[in-house]
Parts: sequence; C-alpha cells; structure tokens
Amino acid sequence: MAYPLQKLNGEHVYRNEVFQTGLMSQLLDGVYDGEMTIGELLGHGNFGVGTFNGLDGEMIILDGNCYQMRHDGSIQQVSLDQQTPFAVVMNFVPTIRKGLPNNIIRKSASQVLDDFTVSQNYMYAIKIVGDFEWIRTRTVQKQTKPYPKMVEATADDEVVQFDNVRGTIVGFRTPIYEQGIGVPGCHAHFIDDEHERGGHVIDFKLDNAYVEICIGTDLRLHLPINEAFSGANLSPEDLAEQISQAEKHS
Repeated sequence: MAYPLQKLNGEHVYRNEVFQTGLMSQLLDGVYDGEMTIGELLGHGNFGVGTFNGLDGEMIILDGNCYQMRHDGSIQQVSLDQQTPFAVVMNFVPTIRKGLPNNIIRKSASQVLDDFTVSQNYMYAIKIVGDFEWIRTRTVQKQTKPYPKMVEATADDEVVQFDNVRGTIVGFRTPIYEQGIGVPGCHAHFIDDEHERGGHVIDFKLDNAYVEICIGTDLRLHLPINEAFSGANLSPEDLAEQISQAEKHS
C-alpha cells in the first residue's frame, strides 16, 4: 500500500515498500536455494524480478503474473509452489510517466532516467514499454549441486538478440549503498508482448517508448534459514567486481 509522504523536487512522493527475499551476495557465493514460494512472494508485490531455486532461469513479475524464462529460450507462467532464493518485488503504483526519446540505447536511457527520479538515495521500480529495434538478453542456466559461485555459473551464458519486437522491461534502480544486498544500478528483465521471448537485459535500442516509475522508500528483507546461507561469505573483498562480472555490466 502507498502512503502519502511529501513533495521532493516537485514530484509527489508516496511511501512504498520494496520486498526482497535473499541477497545478491548470497547468490555470488553459490547459495541458490530458498524456502519462499512464488505464492508467498506474490503476496508482497505484483511487479518484480528474480530467479528460481537452483538458479533455474530469470524471473519476471508483471501485472501480478510470474514468468520463468529458461536458458533454452522457453517461457512459462510458474506454479505457485515453486521456490526462489532471490527476488525483488513491490506493488507497482507509478507516480511518474514520461515518454522516452526515439532510437535510445540502454546507456542513454539510464541517463534520461536519472533526470526523472527525485534522488539517487531511493529505490525505484521501473517499467519501460516500447518497440525494440533490438534487445540483447541472457538467461542463466539451471545449476546442480554442489553449486558453483555465480561468476562461474554465468560465465558461459549466451547473449541472445531479438530484433523488431515489442515488449516490456521490468527493473529496479538500486542505490550504490545497497551493494551486496541488491544489484547497484539498474537490474532489469525483458519479456515480449506474446510472452515468448525474454531474459536478463544487457542492452537495447528502442522507439515509441514510455517509462513508468514507482519510488521505493521502505525495504523489507526476508533471509533464508538454511545451512548454506548461514555459512556463506556475504562480504568478499571483491564484491563489486563479482557483481559486475555476474551481471555482465562490464
């Protein structure tokens, strides 16, 4: 539920909760199992991104529906009893809606979005809808135990390009101070209008697009209770480098 707060930099800001299960640093250390079901997760939000137990593909939640995008290219709506080790969701109540310039690529879009947000110190749920001249994605492959570290698990992920497709990007912009809790910067997944193609967003070029933004002022963390998480190294010295490699930002 959104609660009125005040105006910041001319924009109405409402207090909204971002709910997260698991930590990014947990995934980096190879902890890929959680006990939260998708049914429970959807009770905390209708919009979000994440993954599934065993790092079995990319998760996207849009309009209250949860989809699983697998390494083989298939997409399906998931069962409510599937589980996730890491996901970020919220009830999407956008207060900002803007058109985006045509022929815009990811780097330029990121700069434009900076101008639309009220501060770099909050979290933002971001929904971009448009016609993609091309979009490049990758989808992580399901892992088997003993689980490798995430940098190893994602090292051979293939980047796939989809051309001339209309679809939606679901993402979160996270402050740098949350590094390790989440993914600093923008963590985004894509799904086309037919729900047949998608994945973790690497880059894109799009036209006829608009963005809707919902500010997140509150963060609620749910941590897994298991031996793997209890014994994980959640603050490695090369945390930033590992995130960059795993997310293919570099």
